[in-house]
Amino acid sequence: MNKLSLILFFNLLNIVLSFNNINKNRFATNVVHGEFESDKLTGNLITPIILGTTFTQILPGLRPGVDDPDSHGSGYFYSRMGNPTRGSLERTLALSENANYSAVFSSGMAAISTIIQTLKYDDHVIAMNDLYGGTSNYFKNIAEESNGIKFTFIDMSNLDVLEKSIKSNTKLIWLESLTNPLLKTVDVKEVSKIAQKYNCLLVVDSTFTSPYLFNPLDNGADLVIHSATKYISGHSDIIMGVIMCNDKKLIKKIRFIQGGIGAVPSPFDCYLALRGLKTLHLRMDASQKNALQLANFLESRNLVEKVIYPGLKSYEQYELVKTQFRGPGSIISFYIKGDQSVINTFLKSLKIFKLAVSLGAVESLMCVPALMTHASVPKEIRESIGITNNLIRISVGIEDINDLIDDINQSFNQVFKQELNKF
Repeated sequence: MNKLSLILFFNLLNIVLSFNNINKNRFATNVVHGEFESDKLTGNLITPIILGTTFTQILPGLRPGVDDPDSHGSGYFYSRMGNPTRGSLERTLALSENANYSAVFSSGMAAISTIIQTLKYDDHVIAMNDLYGGTSNYFKNIAEESNGIKFTFIDMSNLDVLEKSIKSNTKLIWLESLTNPLLKTVDVKEVSKIAQKYNCLLVVDSTFTSPYLFNPLDNGADLVIHSATKYISGHSDIIMGVIMCNDKKLIKKIRFIQGGIGAVPSPFDCYLALRGLKTLHLRMDASQKNALQLANFLESRNLVEKVIYPGLKSYEQYELVKTQFRGPGSIISFYIKGDQSVINTFLKSLKIFKLAVSLGAVESLMCVPALMTHASVPKEIRESIGITNNLIRISVGIEDINDLIDDINQSFNQVFKQELNKF
C-alpha cells in the first residue's frame, strides 16, 4: 500500500469512527452541552435568546436559516412556526430522550391536546384509569364531548384486560410512566407489543420519571410526552410541554397542528428550560435520594396508614421498577390516618414543605390530589381508584433531608397535641 493509499485509508477510518461516535456521549454531557456550538463570530457559549417575531427574507419565499439545524430544515419566517432558541431546546431534548425529533409547546396540556388532534371523530383511545386529573378531564369533557373521540379508562396491571379493551377503531394506548398520584406503572415493552399487534400508537407521558430515569422510545413507545414545567425545567418558573418521537411523518403532522393552533412557548422560556435541563441529572439524583429516606421515615410513623413509593420494597411493582427505570423518582404518596381536621392541622403546621400543586422542582411540595390536582374528577371515580381525601402527594426537593424529616415530624407532633386536647 503506497503513501497516498495509507492517507486515504486513515482519513476514511477517522470519518467512520467519527460517525460511530455521534451522539454517543452520556446523559450528563448531552444535557450540559446540548446541540449548540459556540457562536463562530463571538464565541458565545450558550444558546442566545432570539426574541424576534419575524425574520427578513432576501426575496419572497427565500427564508433565512434553511441550513440551520435548529429550524428543522424549514428556515425562519415567523416565530410561531419556528424560532432558533426553541429549535435548540428541541434538539437538546431529543438528544436527552434518545429521540430523533422533538417539539416543545406552551404547556404539557397543549402537547397532550395536540396528540389528540391527530385523531378523527369516533377514534378510540385506551388510557390508564388514574391519569393526571387535567389529562382525564381534557379527554372526557373536551375531546370526547366536542371532538367525538372515545375513551376507555382501565387498570392496566392486567394486560389481558388491555388486549380485550382494544376495538377496531382503537388508535392510541395512553400510559403514564408513573401515574399521578398513585404511582402505578406497567411494563412498557409488553404494552408496546400489544400496540404493534393491533396497529395502535403507544403514547407514554413520562413526566414523573424524566428523560434521566426512563426513555420510553427505547422500550417500544411511539410518542413520549413531558410536562417540561416539572423536572426538565426544575425551578417552578415556566410552563412548557414537549413531544418526542422517531417518526418523521408523525413529527411533521404534530408540528403542523402546533403551528395551526399556535401552542408555542416563548424564546425566553425555552432559554430557561435549556438552563434547567443542564442540571436535571444532579437535581434528580439529589431529590430521589431524599425521597427514599423520607419514604422509609413515613413508613415508620403511626399516623401514616400506607406509603406508596417505587423505591420501597413494599411497593407492589418494585421489581418492575428496578428493571424498567434507572431510579424510583422523587414523588411519594401516602395515606394519613384521621379526618379532614387531622389533615388540615398536619398541612398547616408544615414550615419547609409548601402546600401547592405541581412537582419536580428544587423545593419540596405537598398537595391533596382529591381536593387539588384531581378535583375535576368525579368523587365516586376518584374514590374507586384510591384517590381519597386522606391521600397526600409529596414532590421531594433537594433540601437537606434532615430538615425535611424534622419538618414532617414536628407537623405530626402538632396533630398529636390537637388529638390529645380533645380528651
